[in-house]
Amino acid sequence: MLSLRGVSKTFEKTPAVREVDLDFTPHTTTVLIGASGCGKSTLLRLALGLVTPDQGSVHLDGELLDAQSAPALRRRMGYVIQDGGLFPHLNARRNVGLMARYLRWEAERTRQRVLELARLTRFPENALDRFPVQLSGGQRQRVGLMRALLLDPEVLLLDEPLAALDPLVRAELQDALREIFRELGKTVVLVTHDLAEAAFFGDRIVLLRDGSVIQSGTLRDLVEAPADEYVSRFVRAQRTLHVTGAEAAR
Repeated sequence: MLSLRGVSKTFEKTPAVREVDLDFTPHTTTVLIGASGCGKSTLLRLALGLVTPDQGSVHLDGELLDAQSAPALRRRMGYVIQDGGLFPHLNARRNVGLMARYLRWEAERTRQRVLELARLTRFPENALDRFPVQLSGGQRQRVGLMRALLLDPEVLLLDEPLAALDPLVRAELQDALREIFRELGKTVVLVTHDLAEAAFFGDRIVLLRDGSVIQSGTLRDLVEAPADEYVSRFVRAQRTLHVTGAEAAR
């Protein structure tokens, strides 16, 4: 289990995260949601060890994430950022296989794993030799997902992976991602600012404000039993939210 205990982080005297306690239940999807600047992305970077907390601690399966353990623990966590975060001078195949080369996998093992991931993510095999500039936004995001999954991590962290996509491509990738999450059974932590997307993916939704957790629960909890007036205002502001019975029952 990935856990954060009393985690706080301040940047240039501005608190980004304030004494957050969170456990991310294995094999479920937790969505972090909130307004811009509420601490969502900082929490992901803290969980991955890219940012060191000013106080508190991060643990993966009981092991403390610190400077010494971070390199090994990061290999057990995949990280996907907006637009894939691809290296423009590497083609899709080489972007996906970065860690395989670092770990000195045999070429055939890498080739087979990349093809396996291409099939999983429905990425066309004939596009693996294309460079990022030659790929669509949706394809770049699939390459970023393949790269995050290369080492078969226990935990998958995604930072607004669909925010830059047009609505049709975004809807297609939402369907694909949810199917992949269910098939692989990973522990998933996904950041979004869109409550409809949070409802679509999340077994649990965590609403943040000014670096603090305001409410954690299902969509129904947020809609029918808001913790305070801010939660109600946040829900009302999501004018595109269409809640199905199945989503509201989560």
